[in-house]
Amino acid sequence: MSIDLRGTEVLVVGAGIMGAGIVQVAALAGHPVKLFDMREGAAAQALEKLAATLKSLVDKGRLDAEAARAAMERMVPINSLAQARGAGLVVEAIVENLDAKRSLFRELEGLLAPAAVLATNTSSISVTAIANGLLHPQRLVGMHFFNPVPLMKLVEVVHGLQTDAAVADAIFELSKAWGKTPVHAKSTPGFIVNRIARPFYAETLALLQEQAATPQVLDACLKAAGFRMGPCELIDLIGHDTNFAVTNSVYAANFFDKRYVPSLVQAEMVAGGLFGRKSGRGFYAYGEGASAVPPLPVAVHEAPATARQVTVHGVGPIADHLEHAAVAALAPQGWGPARELASDWIGLSIDNARLVLTDGRSAQQLAHDLGTPDVAVFDRPVVHPIAPGSALAYAVAPSAHAAWRTQAGAWLAALGFTPLPLADAPALVVARTLAMLINEAADAVLQGVCDEGGADAAMKLGVNYPAGPFEWLKGWSVDGVAKVIHALDAEYRGERYRLSPWLRRRAHRA
Repeated sequence: MSIDLRGTEVLVVGAGIMGAGIVQVAALAGHPVKLFDMREGAAAQALEKLAATLKSLVDKGRLDAEAARAAMERMVPINSLAQARGAGLVVEAIVENLDAKRSLFRELEGLLAPAAVLATNTSSISVTAIANGLLHPQRLVGMHFFNPVPLMKLVEVVHGLQTDAAVADAIFELSKAWGKTPVHAKSTPGFIVNRIARPFYAETLALLQEQAATPQVLDACLKAAGFRMGPCELIDLIGHDTNFAVTNSVYAANFFDKRYVPSLVQAEMVAGGLFGRKSGRGFYAYGEGASAVPPLPVAVHEAPATARQVTVHGVGPIADHLEHAAVAALAPQGWGPARELASDWIGLSIDNARLVLTDGRSAQQLAHDLGTPDVAVFDRPVVHPIAPGSALAYAVAPSAHAAWRTQAGAWLAALGFTPLPLADAPALVVARTLAMLINEAADAVLQGVCDEGGADAAMKLGVNYPAGPFEWLKGWSVDGVAKVIHALDAEYRGERYRLSPWLRRRAHRA
């Protein structure tokens, strides 16, 4: 059985920002749309704002005037659900409360035709739970849009345990007709995006808790990896209260799995009312004229001291970049580096010192394992080609001599990076964050929440990641990710850093 929702009358319940955005998208796609809200006059006010929005788009040349006029004629505010008895699709965008959503859908079942499709825009509540108690739970599906709805391309099509496959497929096809990119998701805590995204915030918060670096440094490292905003900047924008609430929700819904444990750093900020931009202060201050992250203080490094021997170790694009950069750095001295392709690590040996791409182990652990004190580790560059001056975290082993403490940063600067020193935390910033994002996505695929392509599309379109987790994995390796997670687990000894069986099984195939 197939369901065709093209041209059907749409009822949107909830006249907030999300509901109004859904009305705009549906009306511009040619659907007659009715908007209802429990607050008297709210639906009419929302459509008045929409009229102004469409006029602005027309004035800017982004929308045809006739298309805007026709869309406005299709939008009708109503003050009773009974006025939408002919709707073939309902999209609910009310408060995130299970009882409220259940009550609404039970009322709608008594008004609409048995074939009408019921969709919830919930971002975190189980679709299966919302459907519980309905006469026809098979016709309820999640249709999770992202804010702002008219601009964000992603729609998570969320299947509850009783959702009819034909209903989910109809919403999938309708989302495409509305100019969106839909992905199928199983109804589990956080669905795809809010689940996989947890490590992006959690790893930075963990590093802050152990005083490894400042918010500015952590944000700079991840922006250098291609993220539009760093975690601290982004949490300030979202609001610490909101981000903390979502984390707590995912944590509780997963039966308090330690992988999702909330942060004491964030709990203290929420308790103190430091919510971010909306309160004027979070990780950063947002007074008048201070709406941006403060400039990053960057040390000026002198040229590295003359070395007797420099060798670039390892294979792959990072090793190749290091070789080209070392050739340029040593050219004024009239000689160049050697290259050792057979090494099982990536980085530089500089006389008796080593500058090593992190494999997850701390610099001190590496110094112990290698039997040499002068070791520094640097973070994983993931944007290729690597831009000159890219921020790059590094840490020096506490056992290192004073000269190497200075020279490690000087060599990274000479190789074209902006080196940012961290405390000697395992896997630094980018490597540990990407490894945990990949690990979370792997578990989501293992549990049937989505497939690999769905995970990649969801993270790029839903939260503007520069790449999807499985795209990062292709540019790295299963073994490399596994080493980082095993090193984190060895350092912290808990349940949080455990390798997904999905990755473990693939590592065994290699």
